[in-house]
Amino acid sequence: MEIAREAGALHLQYLERRVGFSLKGDFDLVTECDKASEQLIVDRLSSHFPSHSIEAEEGFGTEKAKSEYRWYVDPLDGTTNFAHSYPVFNVTLALEKAGEVIAGVVYDATRNEMFAAELGGGAYLNNRRIHVSAVKRVEDCLVSTGFPSRRRHLNINIHFYYQLAMLSHGVRRSGAAAIDLAYVSCGRLDGFWEFGLNPWDMAAGSLLVREAGGKTSGMKGEPFSVRGATLFANNGHLHTEMLQVFDEIFNNRPRFPLPPVNLQQES
Repeated sequence: MEIAREAGALHLQYLERRVGFSLKGDFDLVTECDKASEQLIVDRLSSHFPSHSIEAEEGFGTEKAKSEYRWYVDPLDGTTNFAHSYPVFNVTLALEKAGEVIAGVVYDATRNEMFAAELGGGAYLNNRRIHVSAVKRVEDCLVSTGFPSRRRHLNINIHFYYQLAMLSHGVRRSGAAAIDLAYVSCGRLDGFWEFGLNPWDMAAGSLLVREAGGKTSGMKGEPFSVRGATLFANNGHLHTEMLQVFDEIFNNRPRFPLPPVNLQQES
């Protein structure tokens, strides 16, 4: 938590400066803040836990072959938001022991909100215990998802987005997966799904959801893995029903066909 707060303070300093960004690959943004935040976090973790492996988004991590401990670090989750001064971004850290995530934090410096969880110890927001929502029907839920920066025009998630938007109270898209997961853990959202996340995107948030009483799995109901191709997190009550909706879409049986584009249609 201390390291996350320090990185969060760095976020705010860079935010005030309105720093520029560059591209890693053709589409993914990276800023000076991403790199400075990751260097700070890796330095602190290496100092406190020199025998631990660290897997970090910008590549500053270290590999310890004999360690059963591994840190997952996203120094600035929501970089595109940050680059545009859109205040939805965070730092997220998680610790894995022998393949199981045992601790994690998601810190939103713009709201001074620290989400934290420890395996078997519950989930907390600013040191107050949190729980998932009690919503029991998809028709009554508010959910969220995300889309990749790269080649999003080829991503099938638009079909899932449309079906859930038609079925539920709405689908939000914050641009920061760890925030979405944290919001599921405290009941602001009832569920979240996404394709193609990285371990550092979801390790801490998935633990928050489970420790707050929710469920995580893949989108086909397979056991959750930080290296899984898909993630579905929810309050537990919606798990079976939403998996059924996902199954219908995977098998090309949507309940609501996409409407045709009619440029002559009056508003």
